[in-house]
Amino acid sequence: MARVSAFAKAFAGRWRIVEMDNCDNDVLDLVEEAHLPFQGAADGEIAFGALKGFLDVRYGARDGSACAEFSWEGQDESDPACGRGWAALGSAGRLVGHFYVHNGDDSGFVCERD
Repeated sequence: MARVSAFAKAFAGRWRIVEMDNCDNDVLDLVEEAHLPFQGAADGEIAFGALKGFLDVRYGARDGSACAEFSWEGQDESDPACGRGWAALGSAGRLVGHFYVHNGDDSGFVCERD
């Protein structure tokens, strides 16, 4: 069993996606409440609009701030989808990052802890 790092503990829990650059707020919660929870040493999930994916996370630091980099796979509108992304602890207790769909769209995002 993998040991949970201090960086992983900083991200642990459920984060509510409150803003995305390329997704209207009314679309964020289309199927379920948009969220990005981080669990354990390397697991997580992302859901917004009609996309839901499961994360493989690596924690570390970027420019002196805690960072989570991840690959993901899941479904978008019932079609298989995959990609990558990153998230960093931002100001005011928020999480900021960027999400990429393989051969598709990408978007910056902002989360608040649930």
